[in-house]
Amino acid sequence: MGAATLVAAQAHAQSVVLRATGPSSASYPAGKKLADGTEIVLKAGDVLTVLDKAGTRVVRGPGKVTLDGSVTRDRTGAKRVADLVSGSTGARARTGAVRGAGGGAASATYTGPTNIWQIDSTKGGTWCVADATRLVFWRPDRVEAMTGTVKGQSGSADVAFKRGGALKLWPQDMPVVDNATYTLEMPGASPVTFITRVLPGVPDGDVPAVYSMLNDAGCTAQRDLLLEAAYADAAEIEAEAENTTEG
Repeated sequence: MGAATLVAAQAHAQSVVLRATGPSSASYPAGKKLADGTEIVLKAGDVLTVLDKAGTRVVRGPGKVTLDGSVTRDRTGAKRVADLVSGSTGARARTGAVRGAGGGAASATYTGPTNIWQIDSTKGGTWCVADATRLVFWRPDRVEAMTGTVKGQSGSADVAFKRGGALKLWPQDMPVVDNATYTLEMPGASPVTFITRVLPGVPDGDVPAVYSMLNDAGCTAQRDLLLEAAYADAAEIEAEAENTTEG
């Protein structure tokens, strides 16, 4: 499937099911896309977690809910997903020395990329690219300065991390090509081979569309990072709901 096709395929999907429990769960399998205005009918005991444009939403039965722009948000504080997609930094960002590369969500214990558009230098596979001019590598060990090499069909280029820096911009003299294969070699580590998928027209802040594009393009590491953040948001929403009920 081409990159342009991926964009068009997600144009009308406003929400994506992450998980469902309860008697109606079979009707809402994970990954199901729900168009704008879809009416959800839930029974007692049903709990449905979805991604919509605002992030993670948890809907409980019994009752009917219409998924559209008028739905009242469960909360506004659980925004890990929105941060990961938008690149919003804020006080929590731990991004090294790269300006404008997108910081994303972070926590005191989280040790992975802080934005879904950062390429994890320790993982191969397929990586989706939203903006080739702002593409960065992320590394887990930021203590020492370190220089590696990225190799592609057009040649090779240095990837030089500064001391204390977790991020490094993709080399300007190395073109980022859709469906191209690259190899990243870092000192003391095994070479990592990955494929880039350049996605044109990624919708800004449209979480379900971004999730679906990552999933359809096979960018599993980025998709899973988004899912991890969504589940963390959902757990926080559930905890607040329980506290409200008990109170």
